[in-house]
Amino acid sequence: MDTFSPLTSGDRGSLLSRAQAVAGIATLHAAALDTPGAFPAEDVAALAGSGLLTAPLPAALGGRDLGEGLDGHRELAEVLMAIGQGSLPLGRLYEGHVNALQLVRRYGSAAQLAEAAEAAAAGALFGVWNTDDRAQPLQLRQDRLQGAKILASGAGHVTRPLVTAASPGGAVMLIPRLSPGQGADLSGWTAQGMQASATGRVSFDGVIAPPPIGSPGDYLREPAFSTGAWRCLAVQGGGMAALLDLLRQHLRDSGRDEDRAQRQRFGEAAIAAQTARLWILQSARLSAGPADVEAAVAAVNLARRAVEQAALTLLELVQRSIGLAAFMRPAPVERIARDLATYLRQPAPDRALELGAAELLRREALPW
Repeated sequence: MDTFSPLTSGDRGSLLSRAQAVAGIATLHAAALDTPGAFPAEDVAALAGSGLLTAPLPAALGGRDLGEGLDGHRELAEVLMAIGQGSLPLGRLYEGHVNALQLVRRYGSAAQLAEAAEAAAAGALFGVWNTDDRAQPLQLRQDRLQGAKILASGAGHVTRPLVTAASPGGAVMLIPRLSPGQGADLSGWTAQGMQASATGRVSFDGVIAPPPIGSPGDYLREPAFSTGAWRCLAVQGGGMAALLDLLRQHLRDSGRDEDRAQRQRFGEAAIAAQTARLWILQSARLSAGPADVEAAVAAVNLARRAVEQAALTLLELVQRSIGLAAFMRPAPVERIARDLATYLRQPAPDRALELGAAELLRREALPW
């Protein structure tokens, strides 16, 4: 396995270049991992060795402040797009890791942040699991947890999940400690794509409950709750870039790059990919400590639809240009298209669009 030298406080190396290197490793492993219940263990180890698992932490705790402030948001957008270009499942896992650390950084105590930093430095993968099993929603019962989460990416491998649990005072965030494989059941994940994300159900029955992160209701606090969706869009944008590159390679290798119809389709595909990229970067910029919270939330809500539409356009153009070969395994374009189509299905897309439009209609002029 490829390895990286650990980051030190004096290392000013580019996190983007390290993300691109990890993405290259993930690309080599992606076909073999396209099986139910797979998990990119070597790729996550490469993330750890590159310093990317600790990068979202404060510099004082060995991190690089990735995702903090305007520059940090811009850098995180590029890092997530790079990793997503190498592997959408790995990008999904890393986005969840970053999200968890940012929530601890925003709402946790100094001791909780220090503990998270120590775990990340040791190679622990974090994640955010919010979706309850309707039959057994996660609850905090005194010093123990009861219930389960579903659609949990990294199930059985994420040992520091940030979860939401119902309590007498409201929903709270906690980071229980799990051992590898504990409570995980991947049999319910039958989606056509994102096989290597190890998504499944995790039972927390009897797990010791640590002190809550922040106060009840913090998880849903705006603007972080809604604007954080831009990180998922960035990973999706990376997958779109991968498909565009594969289309370019196919047309050139097959000698079809001189065909006028193919050129037109490729031009439209490039426009779609760049449209998504511009919306992603704008969302990252507006979400960086927004002075206008409502404008930032509206921008990300609209970006969700813009990226989805651009991605669906790109998928159609790539498949139409390449033809039947785009649907044949084990072609990379088939796997990436399947992963992207699955990952695009984020919750409540119509409501996000409606809320974004309502905010713009309330104003006399666009806020960006």
